[in-house]
Amino acid sequence: MTDSLCSFKYLVTLNNTMKKIAFILLFGIVFVSCNQEKALQEYMTKSWQTDYIKIEMPTYRSSDSTYVFEDDFKNNPPRIAQSQYKSDGTFVAWYLDPSGNRLGDAPGTWKIKGDSLMIEYEYNGRVSKVSYHIKKTEEGFEGTSKYDWDEDGENDDLLIMKTKQIELKE
Repeated sequence: MTDSLCSFKYLVTLNNTMKKIAFILLFGIVFVSCNQEKALQEYMTKSWQTDYIKIEMPTYRSSDSTYVFEDDFKNNPPRIAQSQYKSDGTFVAWYLDPSGNRLGDAPGTWKIKGDSLMIEYEYNGRVSKVSYHIKKTEEGFEGTSKYDWDEDGENDDLLIMKTKQIELKE
């Protein structure tokens, strides 16, 4: 009987120890996650230029065809995408034409959740809510997103974009 009682006490002690360890790990994960969100929030509060974009659309406009749009913006592109993220949770995105004229301002809001950038904006009369997984790079960041870029009703299109930080001329 004594051996059974000792085994039971050991299991209860072990169980309480495991609960404490689990609590500490959970608290640590939440703490690290909050710090990562804050760091990414600060990192994103800058101005950016898209240098590369690739969109893979497997059911292009509800067809059985795949369409891939890809551009590295090196050979005199018709326009270059730029954006500015402000600390108040607002942003604006626009294009520059070859003459350097700013076109098509699209204001919106943004926030960080975990390792993702969540944006909401209106462009061409349509409100878009897009989430990008953000990976910091040496020059800026790489964003990936699954979204309905071809407007066929399916969030099955994969976008990959690479950006670099820029200084805006005010």
